[in-house]
Amino acid sequence: MIEVTDLVKKYGTHRAVDGVSFTVGRGELFGLLGPNGAGKTTTIGVLSTLLKADGGQVRIGGHDVASSPAQVRRLIGVVPQEIALYTDLTARDNLMFWGRLHGLGGAALSRRVEELLVMADLADQAKRRVDAYSGGMMRRLNLVAGLIHEPEVLFLDEPTVGIDAQARSRILDLIAQLGRQGLTVIYTTHYLEEAEHLCDRIGVIDRGRLVALGDKESLISQIGDVDLIRLSLPEGERAAFAAECGAWPECAGVGERRGKVEIRTPDGGRLLPRIQDWLRAHDLPLEQLEIERPNLETLYLNLTGRGLRENGS
Repeated sequence: MIEVTDLVKKYGTHRAVDGVSFTVGRGELFGLLGPNGAGKTTTIGVLSTLLKADGGQVRIGGHDVASSPAQVRRLIGVVPQEIALYTDLTARDNLMFWGRLHGLGGAALSRRVEELLVMADLADQAKRRVDAYSGGMMRRLNLVAGLIHEPEVLFLDEPTVGIDAQARSRILDLIAQLGRQGLTVIYTTHYLEEAEHLCDRIGVIDRGRLVALGDKESLISQIGDVDLIRLSLPEGERAAFAAECGAWPECAGVGERRGKVEIRTPDGGRLLPRIQDWLRAHDLPLEQLEIERPNLETLYLNLTGRGLRENGS
């Protein structure tokens, strides 16, 4: 349904998107995962015809985004990161407005508006002005507004930003429902757990480049069977521990991040006795030690050296 080949978008000399390529199948829920500033929103801007690419090609439903933008726009719905609603109108009036912009009208539009109000769990709030809504209610309305014309592809750009956990859970349930209905979705987020929960496949983007692509299991398999041990040590002891730990055969790598020592090992259980022996020999207590099995964040750190919620530039 979507083919992206060597996509480039520049702002001056800065390449916000730098040679990105991926495909998305019909009915697939595809996640574009990365920190703020990684290039996710810029990629969506090009795919949705809002930005002009500086290189590469994008095809949606067989239509070239650059040469046939009108045909592409008939196929797609866009839910931007910023709320795209008129807050002095009611929920129903907002949906009617966006429907008419898409050329809809009459009884068909009225039926579609009622369907979407029910889907967003806003039918009983449809006559209230949007400026009286909570953040979560606005986000749900913002999402279904992108569905008013029944698109074949939906772009969701960080649709859960700035809302509480309960509201976020309702949004995620709604997106999962759309996936079950066979809608093709590209979902951008910097929340790891959202991508893991929702997406059939995930592309990890960092500094404008796609650094990993696949389903959750295949991405994690790229790491290998490696545990990550995090250990709190006094600052003056970290270098000595790292030097000695790096020589142990069970250690696959040792470093420091956010004031903690991080050790990669094929078997965390076998390495723990060595760590305990070292601490006893240096008269240090065992504090704040944790073992983490391989996951998507482990992969991301291995590829980029940055946490998923750290801002990128």
